[in-house]
Amino acid sequence: MMLSRRTALLGLTSSWALGRSALAIAGTATSVHQSRFVVVILRGALDGLAAVTPYGDASLVSLRRDLLLPDPAQPGGLLDLGGFYGLHPALAGLHDLYANGQMLPIHAVAGHYRSRSHFEAQDYLESGADRRLNSGWLNRVAACLPVNHAAPDGNGLAMGLTVPLLLRGPARVGSYAPPSSQHPDQILYSQIAALNAADPVTGPAFRNGLKARGFSETTLDETSPVQGKNGQKPSAFSVLADAAGRMLAVPTGPRLAALEIGGWDTHAGQKGRLNAPLRQLDDGLTALRMGLGPTWANTVILVMTEFGRTVHMNGTGGTDHGTATVAFLLGGAVKGGHVGGVWPGLKQTQLFENRDLAPTTDLRAVASGVLRDHLGLSQAALVSVFPQIPFSPENGLIRQA
Repeated sequence: MMLSRRTALLGLTSSWALGRSALAIAGTATSVHQSRFVVVILRGALDGLAAVTPYGDASLVSLRRDLLLPDPAQPGGLLDLGGFYGLHPALAGLHDLYANGQMLPIHAVAGHYRSRSHFEAQDYLESGADRRLNSGWLNRVAACLPVNHAAPDGNGLAMGLTVPLLLRGPARVGSYAPPSSQHPDQILYSQIAALNAADPVTGPAFRNGLKARGFSETTLDETSPVQGKNGQKPSAFSVLADAAGRMLAVPTGPRLAALEIGGWDTHAGQKGRLNAPLRQLDDGLTALRMGLGPTWANTVILVMTEFGRTVHMNGTGGTDHGTATVAFLLGGAVKGGHVGGVWPGLKQTQLFENRDLAPTTDLRAVASGVLRDHLGLSQAALVSVFPQIPFSPENGLIRQA
């Protein structure tokens, strides 16, 4: 059978597709403390008021009565976060981490842009600049760290899922996706390598990628793969998160990773529709923690989304594109156990453009605080990661040794 290069590439891509979830890994060295940093992108705009509900704000009930869950201590109610905020009950794993001081929600967070377009906002979110760039801010973090020459797969895997803008740029990174139930045989791999052998770009990429498969499979076979709850098949996000954790836990493995999960664009029927993606997120983050093992103690995970949603419910039981939302920091290195950020209030005069939760914290300030205090990046390095920084990095996000 004759295979064209494009056919072979498309065949592999389809056999490794994992729905709305994706994982990209940067094989770069870390600070002297062997710190790990993971970014999870929630594509579609998470409603921060639903995930972390300010039930103590007197204006909340009149604004979105039909979207609210019961207060804490009531059946099916919110999980209390200190008497003013409540966590959505689908995030029980995050609530356990909060109780252990390893999860920090930061409310009223927004990017530096004010676009309500998913595509435009995600570009700005991932590039991290006041203008669109061709590189992502996490790739620029990778460029600030020394190359890890001891990594068995060099600068990362060349085969797998498409690398998100967040990790694209001059620093070499790789991508990985666990194989689906349809495993290509060795003959197909050989045909693909032969087809690309003369190509100066894809030839070395496939050759190095195939060499690296042995390392990846050995690493991921050291423990059993993640199991779903109640015997159910785990979600694609949980599978990827488990793989990411185990690869990050290898001493000579990657130090930076980016994952993504969709399903957050809740224009209709939001109250019921949010349960499934929130549970998938919670299960996946639990799988990531378990995969990391002892490395969890040196890890910070940033969960972010492109923008929030309107304070008022629309006519179809959902919410529309808004501005401020919530971000999550979690990990053994996080100084958690409280809710961060400055609460702007929900009175009509306090809303942004009379419709949205007003932003009080720049998401880049949160990321910069982690990069400075967890990965040890200097001020000069932070400027290269976030060009023309108009803010000061957030303090007090990282637990001091």
